[in-house]
Amino acid sequence: MGEHRGTHVPVLLERCLELLAPALDRPEPLHVDFTLGLGGHAEAVLERFPAVVLIGLDRDPEALAHARHRLARFADRTHLVHAVYDQLPAVLADLADQLPSVRSSAGRSEGRRIHSGLFDLGVSSLQLDEPDRGFAYAQDAPLDMRMDQSRGVTAEEVVNGYQPGDLVRVLRVYGEERFASRIVSAIVRERARGRITSTARLADLVRDAIPAAARRTGGNPAKRTFQALRIEVNGELAALESAVPAALDSLAPKGRLVVMSYQSLEDRIVKRALAERARSTGPIDLPVELPGTGPSLRLLTRGAEQAGEAEVRENPRAASVRLRAVERIDRDLSSGAARERPRMTAPHGGRGRPRRPGAHTEGEGP
Repeated sequence: MGEHRGTHVPVLLERCLELLAPALDRPEPLHVDFTLGLGGHAEAVLERFPAVVLIGLDRDPEALAHARHRLARFADRTHLVHAVYDQLPAVLADLADQLPSVRSSAGRSEGRRIHSGLFDLGVSSLQLDEPDRGFAYAQDAPLDMRMDQSRGVTAEEVVNGYQPGDLVRVLRVYGEERFASRIVSAIVRERARGRITSTARLADLVRDAIPAAARRTGGNPAKRTFQALRIEVNGELAALESAVPAALDSLAPKGRLVVMSYQSLEDRIVKRALAERARSTGPIDLPVELPGTGPSLRLLTRGAEQAGEAEVRENPRAASVRLRAVERIDRDLSSGAARERPRMTAPHGGRGRPRRPGAHTEGEGP
Protein backbone atom coordinates (compact mmCIF):
# COMPACT_ATOMS: atom_id res chain seq x y z
CA MET A 1 0.00 0.00 0.00
CA GLY A 2 1.28 3.49 -0.86
CA GLU A 3 1.16 6.67 1.17
CA HIS A 4 -2.10 7.26 2.93
CA ARG A 5 -4.47 9.93 1.75
CA GLY A 6 -4.58 12.88 4.12
CA THR A 7 -2.14 14.49 6.50
CA HIS A 8 -2.07 13.15 10.03
CA VAL A 9 -0.49 14.91 13.02
CA PRO A 10 -1.61 13.32 16.32
CA VAL A 11 -3.18 15.88 18.66
CA LEU A 12 -1.68 16.36 22.16
CA LEU A 13 0.47 13.30 21.62
CA GLU A 14 3.00 13.81 24.43
CA ARG A 15 0.29 14.73 26.93
CA CYS A 16 -1.65 11.57 26.05
CA LEU A 17 1.44 9.41 26.52
CA GLU A 18 2.20 11.11 29.84
CA LEU A 19 -1.31 10.42 31.15
CA LEU A 20 -1.36 6.82 29.93
CA ALA A 21 2.15 5.90 31.13
CA PRO A 22 1.34 4.90 34.75
CA ALA A 23 -1.31 2.46 33.53
CA LEU A 24 1.02 0.88 30.97
CA ASP A 25 4.03 0.41 33.25
CA ARG A 26 3.22 -3.23 34.06
CA PRO A 27 3.56 -6.69 32.48
CA GLU A 28 1.39 -7.33 29.41
CA PRO A 29 -0.57 -4.05 29.48
CA LEU A 30 -3.62 -3.93 27.20
CA HIS A 31 -4.37 -0.60 25.50
CA VAL A 32 -7.42 0.21 23.37
CA ASP A 33 -7.36 2.94 20.73
CA PHE A 34 -11.09 3.48 20.26
CA THR A 35 -10.62 5.77 17.24
CA LEU A 36 -7.62 4.30 15.47
CA GLY A 37 -7.77 6.53 12.39
CA LEU A 38 -4.42 6.60 10.63
CA GLY A 39 -2.68 5.15 13.69
CA GLY A 40 -0.58 8.09 14.91
CA HIS A 41 -1.39 7.77 18.61
CA ALA A 42 -1.34 3.96 18.40
CA GLU A 43 2.11 3.93 16.81
CA ALA A 44 3.49 6.18 19.54
CA VAL A 45 2.05 3.96 22.29
CA LEU A 46 3.52 0.82 20.73
CA GLU A 47 6.93 2.48 20.33
CA ARG A 48 7.02 3.98 23.83
CA PHE A 49 5.77 0.86 25.65
CA PRO A 50 7.33 -2.29 24.13
CA ALA A 51 5.20 -4.68 26.22
CA VAL A 52 1.85 -3.17 25.20
CA VAL A 53 -0.75 -5.22 23.38
CA LEU A 54 -3.02 -2.90 21.38
CA ILE A 55 -6.61 -3.22 20.24
CA GLY A 56 -7.43 -0.65 17.57
CA LEU A 57 -11.04 0.07 16.59
CA ASP A 58 -12.26 2.06 13.62
CA ARG A 59 -15.50 2.07 11.65
CA ASP A 60 -13.77 3.41 8.51
CA PRO A 61 -12.39 0.51 6.42
CA GLU A 62 -10.05 2.83 4.49
CA ALA A 63 -8.52 4.28 7.66
CA LEU A 64 -8.20 0.79 9.12
CA ALA A 65 -6.31 -0.43 6.04
CA HIS A 66 -3.83 2.45 6.26
CA ALA A 67 -3.36 1.95 10.00
CA ARG A 68 -2.73 -1.76 9.42
CA HIS A 69 0.01 -0.87 6.95
CA ARG A 70 1.51 1.74 9.28
CA LEU A 71 1.56 -0.63 12.26
CA ALA A 72 2.67 -3.72 10.33
CA ARG A 73 5.95 -3.98 12.25
CA PHE A 74 3.91 -4.40 15.46
CA ALA A 75 1.63 -7.09 14.02
CA ASP A 76 2.43 -9.54 16.82
CA ARG A 77 1.14 -7.00 19.39
CA THR A 78 -1.90 -5.58 17.63
CA HIS A 79 -5.51 -6.54 17.02
CA LEU A 80 -7.11 -4.11 14.54
CA VAL A 81 -10.86 -4.44 14.30
CA HIS A 82 -13.52 -2.94 12.01
CA ALA A 83 -15.94 -1.72 14.68
CA VAL A 84 -17.58 1.38 16.15
CA TYR A 85 -16.17 2.45 19.51
CA ASP A 86 -19.29 1.44 21.43
CA GLN A 87 -18.69 -2.20 20.43
CA LEU A 88 -15.79 -2.78 22.84
CA PRO A 89 -17.57 -5.44 24.96
CA ALA A 90 -18.23 -7.56 21.87
CA VAL A 91 -14.66 -7.06 20.62
CA LEU A 92 -13.21 -8.13 23.99
CA ALA A 93 -15.44 -11.21 23.95
CA ASP A 94 -14.32 -12.12 20.43
CA LEU A 95 -10.64 -11.73 21.36
CA ALA A 96 -10.96 -13.36 24.80
CA ASP A 97 -8.73 -16.33 24.01
CA GLN A 98 -5.97 -14.06 22.76
CA LEU A 99 -5.87 -11.59 25.67
CA PRO A 100 -4.31 -11.89 29.14
CA SER A 101 -6.58 -11.98 32.19
CA VAL A 102 -6.28 -9.02 34.58
CA ARG A 103 -5.92 -9.38 38.34
CA SER A 104 -6.66 -6.84 41.06
CA SER A 105 -4.16 -5.77 43.72
CA ALA A 106 -5.60 -8.50 45.97
CA GLY A 107 -4.98 -11.16 43.32
CA ARG A 108 -8.63 -11.55 42.32
CA SER A 109 -9.31 -12.17 38.63
CA GLU A 110 -10.88 -9.18 36.90
CA GLY A 111 -11.50 -11.08 33.67
CA ARG A 112 -10.81 -9.47 30.29
CA ARG A 113 -10.18 -5.83 31.15
CA ILE A 114 -8.10 -3.07 29.62
CA HIS A 115 -5.33 -1.08 31.28
CA SER A 116 -5.77 2.07 29.23
CA GLY A 117 -7.87 3.57 26.48
CA LEU A 118 -7.85 6.60 24.20
CA PHE A 119 -10.71 8.30 22.35
CA ASP A 120 -9.76 10.91 19.72
CA LEU A 121 -13.25 11.93 18.64
CA GLY A 122 -14.53 13.82 15.61
CA VAL A 123 -13.54 13.48 11.97
CA SER A 124 -10.21 11.90 11.05
CA SER A 125 -7.58 13.60 8.92
CA LEU A 126 -8.25 11.11 6.14
CA GLN A 127 -11.96 11.93 6.08
CA LEU A 128 -11.39 15.68 6.17
CA ASP A 129 -8.63 15.84 3.58
CA GLU A 130 -10.26 13.74 0.89
CA PRO A 131 -13.03 15.55 -1.04
CA ASP A 132 -14.75 12.34 -2.13
CA ARG A 133 -15.70 11.59 1.48
CA GLY A 134 -18.02 14.61 1.53
CA PHE A 135 -17.09 15.95 4.99
CA ALA A 136 -15.48 19.22 3.93
CA TYR A 137 -17.61 22.25 3.11
CA ALA A 138 -14.66 24.01 1.45
CA GLN A 139 -14.41 21.45 -1.37
CA ASP A 140 -17.01 20.20 -3.82
CA ALA A 141 -17.86 16.52 -3.47
CA PRO A 142 -20.84 14.15 -3.32
CA LEU A 143 -22.88 14.56 -0.13
CA ASP A 144 -21.81 11.39 1.65
CA MET A 145 -20.32 11.98 5.16
CA ARG A 146 -20.44 8.30 6.16
CA MET A 147 -17.44 7.25 8.22
CA ASP A 148 -18.11 3.72 6.99
CA GLN A 149 -18.99 4.00 3.31
CA SER A 150 -20.09 0.38 3.18
CA ARG A 151 -23.30 0.97 5.14
CA GLY A 152 -25.85 3.50 6.36
CA VAL A 153 -27.64 6.52 4.91
CA THR A 154 -25.73 9.37 3.29
CA ALA A 155 -25.98 13.08 3.96
CA GLU A 156 -27.61 13.40 0.54
CA GLU A 157 -30.43 11.12 1.69
CA VAL A 158 -30.87 13.12 4.89
CA VAL A 159 -30.89 16.50 3.13
CA ASN A 160 -33.31 15.41 0.42
CA GLY A 161 -35.46 12.93 2.32
CA TYR A 162 -36.04 14.25 5.84
CA GLN A 163 -39.20 16.15 6.69
CA PRO A 164 -38.52 19.88 7.31
CA GLY A 165 -39.23 19.57 11.04
CA ASP A 166 -36.75 16.72 11.38
CA LEU A 167 -34.09 18.65 9.50
CA VAL A 168 -34.60 21.66 11.77
CA ARG A 169 -34.20 19.40 14.80
CA VAL A 170 -30.95 17.92 13.45
CA LEU A 171 -29.43 21.34 12.77
CA ARG A 172 -30.54 22.82 16.10
CA VAL A 173 -29.59 19.89 18.32
CA TYR A 174 -26.45 18.57 16.62
CA GLY A 175 -25.18 21.79 15.06
CA GLU A 176 -26.46 24.29 17.64
CA GLU A 177 -27.46 26.33 14.60
CA ARG A 178 -29.66 29.29 15.55
CA PHE A 179 -30.66 29.87 11.91
CA ALA A 180 -31.82 26.28 11.44
CA SER A 181 -35.33 27.25 10.27
CA ARG A 182 -34.02 29.66 7.64
CA ILE A 183 -31.49 27.12 6.35
CA VAL A 184 -34.08 24.34 6.14
CA SER A 185 -36.52 26.61 4.30
CA ALA A 186 -33.81 27.27 1.70
CA ILE A 187 -33.06 23.54 1.43
CA VAL A 188 -36.74 22.67 0.97
CA ARG A 189 -37.15 25.29 -1.79
CA GLU A 190 -34.04 24.07 -3.58
CA ARG A 191 -34.83 20.37 -3.39
CA ALA A 192 -38.27 21.06 -4.84
CA ARG A 193 -36.45 22.22 -7.97
CA GLY A 194 -33.97 19.36 -8.02
CA ARG A 195 -32.07 16.98 -5.78
CA ILE A 196 -29.20 18.48 -3.74
CA THR A 197 -26.21 16.22 -4.36
CA SER A 198 -23.02 18.20 -3.74
CA THR A 199 -21.29 19.72 -0.72
CA ALA A 200 -20.63 22.97 -2.59
CA ARG A 201 -24.31 23.45 -3.42
CA LEU A 202 -25.34 22.81 0.15
CA ALA A 203 -22.67 25.16 1.51
CA ASP A 204 -23.90 27.91 -0.84
CA LEU A 205 -27.50 27.41 0.29
CA VAL A 206 -26.50 27.66 3.93
CA ARG A 207 -24.39 30.76 3.38
CA ASP A 208 -27.17 32.55 1.48
CA ALA A 209 -29.76 31.64 4.14
CA ILE A 210 -27.79 33.16 7.03
CA PRO A 211 -28.04 36.94 7.55
CA ALA A 212 -25.04 38.87 6.24
CA ALA A 213 -24.15 40.25 9.69
CA ALA A 214 -23.95 36.74 11.14
CA ARG A 215 -21.72 35.56 8.29
CA ARG A 216 -18.98 38.03 9.20
CA THR A 217 -17.91 36.15 12.33
CA GLY A 218 -17.48 32.55 13.44
CA GLY A 219 -15.75 31.06 10.42
CA ASN A 220 -17.45 29.33 7.51
CA PRO A 221 -21.23 29.69 7.94
CA ALA A 222 -21.77 26.10 6.76
CA LYS A 223 -19.67 24.46 9.49
CA ARG A 224 -22.52 23.95 11.98
CA THR A 225 -24.82 22.47 9.34
CA PHE A 226 -22.12 20.08 8.14
CA GLN A 227 -21.33 19.07 11.73
CA ALA A 228 -25.01 18.36 12.39
CA LEU A 229 -25.42 16.25 9.26
CA ARG A 230 -22.24 14.28 9.99
CA ILE A 231 -23.41 13.49 13.53
CA GLU A 232 -26.84 12.43 12.26
CA VAL A 233 -25.47 10.26 9.46
CA ASN A 234 -23.02 8.43 11.74
CA GLY A 235 -25.06 8.34 14.95
CA GLU A 236 -22.00 9.73 16.72
CA LEU A 237 -23.52 11.02 19.94
CA ALA A 238 -25.65 7.93 20.55
CA ALA A 239 -22.56 5.76 20.10
CA LEU A 240 -20.52 7.98 22.41
CA GLU A 241 -23.18 7.90 25.14
CA SER A 242 -22.83 4.13 25.36
CA ALA A 243 -19.12 3.90 24.49
CA VAL A 244 -17.72 5.93 27.40
CA PRO A 245 -19.55 3.94 30.13
CA ALA A 246 -18.56 0.68 28.40
CA ALA A 247 -14.93 1.79 28.34
CA LEU A 248 -15.05 2.73 32.03
CA ASP A 249 -16.66 -0.60 32.91
CA SER A 250 -13.80 -2.36 31.12
CA LEU A 251 -10.97 -0.52 32.90
CA ALA A 252 -8.77 -2.61 35.16
CA PRO A 253 -7.91 -1.31 38.65
CA LYS A 254 -5.68 1.75 38.25
CA GLY A 255 -6.46 1.72 34.53
CA ARG A 256 -6.65 5.07 32.74
CA LEU A 257 -8.87 6.55 30.05
CA VAL A 258 -8.11 9.67 27.98
CA VAL A 259 -10.82 11.31 25.86
CA MET A 260 -10.29 14.14 23.39
CA SER A 261 -13.39 15.97 22.14
CA TYR A 262 -13.61 18.68 19.52
CA GLN A 263 -17.05 20.21 20.04
CA SER A 264 -19.26 21.00 23.00
CA LEU A 265 -21.84 18.26 22.45
CA GLU A 266 -19.19 15.53 22.67
CA ASP A 267 -17.43 17.12 25.61
CA ARG A 268 -20.68 17.48 27.53
CA ILE A 269 -21.39 13.75 27.22
CA VAL A 270 -17.85 12.86 28.28
CA LYS A 271 -17.81 15.28 31.21
CA ARG A 272 -21.11 13.95 32.55
CA ALA A 273 -20.08 10.29 32.23
CA LEU A 274 -16.80 10.85 34.06
CA ALA A 275 -18.26 13.10 36.77
CA GLU A 276 -20.96 10.59 37.67
CA ARG A 277 -18.34 8.04 38.67
CA ALA A 278 -15.93 10.48 40.29
CA ARG A 279 -18.29 11.33 43.15
CA SER A 280 -19.87 9.49 46.03
CA THR A 281 -23.37 8.09 45.70
CA GLY A 282 -23.93 7.91 49.47
CA PRO A 283 -25.82 10.41 51.67
CA ILE A 284 -23.78 13.61 51.84
CA ASP A 285 -24.51 14.32 55.50
CA LEU A 286 -23.10 11.06 56.88
CA PRO A 287 -19.70 11.46 58.57
CA VAL A 288 -18.49 8.22 56.94
CA GLU A 289 -18.40 6.86 53.43
CA LEU A 290 -20.58 3.74 53.25
CA PRO A 291 -19.12 0.64 51.56
CA GLY A 292 -19.85 0.59 47.85
CA THR A 293 -20.87 4.26 47.65
CA GLY A 294 -17.46 5.83 47.08
CA PRO A 295 -16.22 7.18 43.76
CA SER A 296 -14.88 4.65 41.27
CA LEU A 297 -12.82 7.17 39.29
CA ARG A 298 -10.15 9.73 40.05
CA LEU A 299 -10.10 12.77 37.79
CA LEU A 300 -6.63 13.43 36.36
CA THR A 301 -7.28 16.79 34.70
CA ARG A 302 -8.59 20.10 35.97
CA GLY A 303 -11.64 20.45 33.80
CA ALA A 304 -10.82 20.05 30.12
CA GLU A 305 -7.26 20.66 28.99
CA GLN A 306 -6.57 22.50 25.74
CA ALA A 307 -3.65 22.58 23.34
CA GLY A 308 -1.03 25.27 23.81
CA GLU A 309 -0.36 28.02 21.31
CA ALA A 310 2.75 26.33 19.94
CA GLU A 311 0.91 23.09 19.15
CA VAL A 312 -2.00 24.93 17.54
CA ARG A 313 0.46 26.78 15.29
CA GLU A 314 1.99 23.48 14.18
CA ASN A 315 -1.30 21.57 14.05
CA PRO A 316 -4.35 23.85 13.57
CA ARG A 317 -6.74 20.93 14.14
CA ALA A 318 -5.70 20.97 17.80
CA ALA A 319 -7.32 24.39 18.28
CA SER A 320 -10.67 23.06 19.48
CA VAL A 321 -9.52 19.97 21.39
CA ARG A 322 -10.76 19.37 24.95
CA LEU A 323 -8.93 16.60 26.81
CA ARG A 324 -10.22 14.81 29.92
CA ALA A 325 -8.61 11.87 31.71
CA VAL A 326 -9.48 9.56 34.61
CA GLU A 327 -8.04 6.64 36.56
CA ARG A 328 -10.10 3.79 37.95
CA ILE A 329 -9.84 3.50 41.72
CA ASP A 330 -8.84 0.01 42.88
CA ARG A 331 -11.93 -1.38 44.55
CA ASP A 332 -9.75 -3.54 46.83
CA LEU A 333 -8.39 -0.34 48.31
CA SER A 334 -11.66 1.63 48.35
CA SER A 335 -14.13 -1.04 49.51
CA GLY A 336 -14.66 -2.72 52.85
CA ALA A 337 -15.63 -0.99 56.09
CA ALA A 338 -17.11 2.45 56.23
CA ARG A 339 -14.44 5.16 56.27
CA GLU A 340 -14.40 8.74 57.46
CA ARG A 341 -15.10 11.36 54.84
CA PRO A 342 -12.32 13.81 54.10
CA ARG A 343 -12.86 17.15 55.78
CA MET A 344 -12.86 20.41 53.88
CA THR A 345 -11.26 23.48 55.39
CA ALA A 346 -13.65 26.39 55.07
CA PRO A 347 -12.35 29.80 53.95
CA HIS A 348 -12.01 32.61 56.51
CA GLY A 349 -12.41 30.21 59.44
CA GLY A 350 -16.04 29.37 58.61
CA ARG A 351 -17.62 25.95 58.90
CA GLY A 352 -17.44 24.13 55.58
CA ARG A 353 -19.76 21.47 54.26
CA PRO A 354 -17.77 18.32 53.37
CA ARG A 355 -17.44 17.61 49.68
CA ARG A 356 -18.23 14.22 48.27
CA PRO A 357 -15.03 12.25 47.71
CA GLY A 358 -13.98 12.74 44.11
CA ALA A 359 -15.75 16.10 43.90
CA HIS A 360 -12.64 18.08 44.80
CA THR A 361 -11.19 21.02 42.96
CA GLU A 362 -9.12 18.84 40.64
CA GLY A 363 -11.19 17.99 37.62
CA GLU A 364 -13.74 20.75 38.09
CA GLY A 365 -14.30 23.46 35.55
CA PRO A 366 -15.66 23.74 32.05
